[in-house]
Amino acid sequence: MLALALEEIAAAIGGVVHDADDPSVSVVAPVVFDSRQVERGGLFVALPGERVDGHDFAAAATEAGAVGVLASRPVGVPAIVVEDVVTAYGRLARALVDRLGNATVIGVTGSVGKTSTKDILGQVLAGFGDTVTNRASNNNELGLPYTVTRATADTRYLVLEMGARGIGHIRYLTSIAPPRVGVVTKIGFAHVGEFGSVDNIVTAKGELVEALPDDGLAVLNADDPKVLGMAARTRARVLTFGLDDNADVRAEDVTSDDLGRPVFRLVFGADRAEVRLRLYGTHQVANALAAAAVAIGLGHPVGAVAEGLSGAEALSPGRMQVTVRPDGITVINDAYNASPDAMRAALLALADMSARDGRRAVAVLGEMAELGDQATQTHREIGERVAGIGAAWLVAIGGDGADQYAAGASTGSTVVDRVPDASAALGKLRVGLRPGDVVLVKAANAAGLQALAHQLTESDGVPVV
Repeated sequence: MLALALEEIAAAIGGVVHDADDPSVSVVAPVVFDSRQVERGGLFVALPGERVDGHDFAAAATEAGAVGVLASRPVGVPAIVVEDVVTAYGRLARALVDRLGNATVIGVTGSVGKTSTKDILGQVLAGFGDTVTNRASNNNELGLPYTVTRATADTRYLVLEMGARGIGHIRYLTSIAPPRVGVVTKIGFAHVGEFGSVDNIVTAKGELVEALPDDGLAVLNADDPKVLGMAARTRARVLTFGLDDNADVRAEDVTSDDLGRPVFRLVFGADRAEVRLRLYGTHQVANALAAAAVAIGLGHPVGAVAEGLSGAEALSPGRMQVTVRPDGITVINDAYNASPDAMRAALLALADMSARDGRRAVAVLGEMAELGDQATQTHREIGERVAGIGAAWLVAIGGDGADQYAAGASTGSTVVDRVPDASAALGKLRVGLRPGDVVLVKAANAAGLQALAHQLTESDGVPVV
């Protein structure tokens, strides 16, 4: 973090310093809201909560090395007291962004693909200068300020994933970290139950391009008409990406290697370069193109960008993490979250990875969330997709959504097991899996299937690497 004294922070966010012998002492490490992540020289954000009140951990945070606490009341240790802790956290992040000097702030949003795009982009840009990105998703009013506080005077690129649960959320995040570059990946049905309609999702995600300055850069998906239409909502330069022949940055001759990892030719104008991704699934091509468009739009050569894409690895847990067990069973852990588009993409990857040498495809699916009136129809359609890819076995986990998976998959030759929870699923899988099977584990994060995926990648209790 850029060094700021407690008294400087208080002035910037409208707070008052309490119980500090030396208000001029500087915060030099990230500002965190989990007391277990406190670093020496950092600041602890005491969030109030119904079950756990962060103020109760103020003393422990300072004992662990925090310079002070951001709090809504005096806590008996050095603290900056404010009226609203979350709002003040955002104000502090904005004050830091304003002091970053030459750093380029890049916002990434969309219904699907934004975390993978952010991870790929961060790795590509790291080849051109010091780059800071969100860890995992960390894309809300708490995670984004935390990411900003990890930036330093050396930071050249600050890549920020921006999530939304409704209209106005991304506008708020862009007020904390005004972007010079904005990327919109794709619009889908993710969280439509919260937003109310796809049109509302388009409105919310487009707030990112509306926040760009006239000399900024909007990077838009040419394969998605809803995203492409956002060009009318900004005066910034627009650069498009996709498979469409009219896309500015596009992929040609897309194939996959024997492990289901995409291979393609990156094209921008007259420049071409070969890319061999280390990531699994053809849906990663769009994410890679989005990252490439940003880097190219910032002036970096196509060849160097292609090299960066080819070196990028999966970073965020539970997103297309592939493990091969000693018995030859391949486990695809994509259990962090699930939207209909992401489900379809993961099933295509499962089909691709299993079909090359006749291996069995096994889909272990928990329910999707926040689909509103579309839930029944969408779960059934995903079940039909499972049958459509020729999966040998479906283990459907949960309630009504799992019933719909099972009903949809029954239209084909797929063997279906319907189970109530992850524990029951694990029992079925331990008995029924065969050497060489390819197993996809995917669900909404609330379904808790990441633990199941981890259990499947263990042999005699020892994690497989």
